[in-house]
Amino acid sequence: MTNTRMTLRLSIIAAAAVAMAAPSAAQAQGSQPNYEELEKFMEVYGRIKANYVRQVTDKELVKGAIDGMLNALDPHSSYAETSDYDDLEVISTGNYGGLGLVSTVENGVVRVVSATEDAPAWKAGIKSGDYITRIGGDLAYGLTLEQAVDKMRGPAGTKVDLKVVRPGLDKPFTVTVTRAVITASPVKWEVKDRVGIINLNRFTGTSGDQVHHALSEIDKATAGKTIGYVLDLRSNGGGVLDEAVAVADLFLERGEIVSQRGKSPDSIQRFYAKPGDVTGGKPVIVLVDAGSASASEIVAGAIQEHRRGLVLGERSFGKGSVQSIYQLGARRALRLTTDLYYLPSGRSVQEGGIIPDIVVPQLSDPDYATRDQVRETDLRQHLIAEGVDDLALLEEDSAADPRFAASAADLAKLGIKDFQLDYSVKTLKRTESAAAPATQPAKA
Repeated sequence: MTNTRMTLRLSIIAAAAVAMAAPSAAQAQGSQPNYEELEKFMEVYGRIKANYVRQVTDKELVKGAIDGMLNALDPHSSYAETSDYDDLEVISTGNYGGLGLVSTVENGVVRVVSATEDAPAWKAGIKSGDYITRIGGDLAYGLTLEQAVDKMRGPAGTKVDLKVVRPGLDKPFTVTVTRAVITASPVKWEVKDRVGIINLNRFTGTSGDQVHHALSEIDKATAGKTIGYVLDLRSNGGGVLDEAVAVADLFLERGEIVSQRGKSPDSIQRFYAKPGDVTGGKPVIVLVDAGSASASEIVAGAIQEHRRGLVLGERSFGKGSVQSIYQLGARRALRLTTDLYYLPSGRSVQEGGIIPDIVVPQLSDPDYATRDQVRETDLRQHLIAEGVDDLALLEEDSAADPRFAASAADLAKLGIKDFQLDYSVKTLKRTESAAAPATQPAKA
C-alpha cells in the first residue's frame, strides 16, 4: 500500500466495480432529492458568496460541499478531479515516488495504518500505530490527509525526515526515508523444512496465477514432499476481488467463497470455488494481522469457514465494504461505497474482521505489546455492520498464554526473526509428526 489519493481516509485497496453509466431506474427509485433540503444548501451557498471575508470561487465551494457529503458517509468514499484525478491515474500505474505508507488523520495528527513490505518506510522501521508529527521539519498537526500525503510524496531518490511518536516509547525519534518508485512484488515464496511459505502482499490482476505458480515451484523444490503451506497475508490491504476469489479457489474443493450485497435485494453476487484443490488437501495455515484487509479477509474467511485450514496471528482489519468507481466526466471520478462483503456463513467482514483460530502475538517485535493497532473501527464514520453488537467480544484474549512468554531478546538469541511465521511452520511440522505411523517398540 502506498501514500495515495486512492487511499485517502484509509481507502485500503478494495475490489472496485467500474460503473460508467448513469444510475438505472431501479437504483434511482426512492432516491429522489428533497428540494427543501437543497434550498438550505443554496441559502448557505449564497450567504458565503455574498459575505465571506475573502473572494471564493464556485469551484472551491462545490468541491468542499462534495467532500463534506462524502465525509458524512464513510472513510472510503471520495471524489477526485483535475490534478487529484491525475494523481489517481499516475499512482495506479506505479510510476511515482513515495514512502509506501497507508495513513489516516486522527485528531489532527497523521497516524500510520501500515507500511508496505520492502517499501522505504518499512525499511526505515515505521510501524502500524506510529504518529508522524513532523514531515521534513514542518509540523504535521492540523493537516488534511491529502496535504500530509503531498508532503510525504516526491521524486524517487529524494529524502524526507519524519519525526515519529510511538506509543510505549518515552521520546519521539526521527528517521530519514528515501523516496522510491513503489513497485511491490505481490507474491514471494520460499521453502523451510519442507513447508511452503507464500507471502502475498497485495491482490493485483495476476495474483491468482502467481500463487498457483508458487505452489508448483514449491512442489518441485520439495520433490512432491511438501508438508503444508503458510499463506502469509499480513499487512495485505486487499486489491482485486476476482484475484481474491482465484487465490481462495486454489485451496478449496467446492462451495461459496464470498458474496457481496448492496442496497437493492436483487444486487447480491455470489462467487464459488471450482472443483479441485490444487494442493491436494495438504494442511494450510493463513497468517493475518491488523493490516490484513478486504480481499485478504475474504481469502482467510473462506478457508477458515470451510474448515480447510487454520487462521493464525491477530484479528484482521475489518474492512468489508466495496467501492465502485463512477467516471463523471473528463478528469473527474467518484469512489463510492456500494456493497458489503459477506463470508460463506453470511457473516459480514465489516468491523469484526477475521478472528484467528489461534491468536499468536508477534513476539519478535519488541514493540508489539505497547504499539496500538489501527483497524476499521478506529476510523471516523466507519460503517456499522449488522450482527456485531459488542466489539469487545472480538478482541484477543488477554489471559497469559504459556506458549507465548518469550521476549524478543530471547527469540533473537534463538535466531527467530519472525515469531508468527516460525510458529506457523512448526505447527505444520507437528501435523506431519502426528500423521506419521507410530514406531513399534523394539523386542527384548
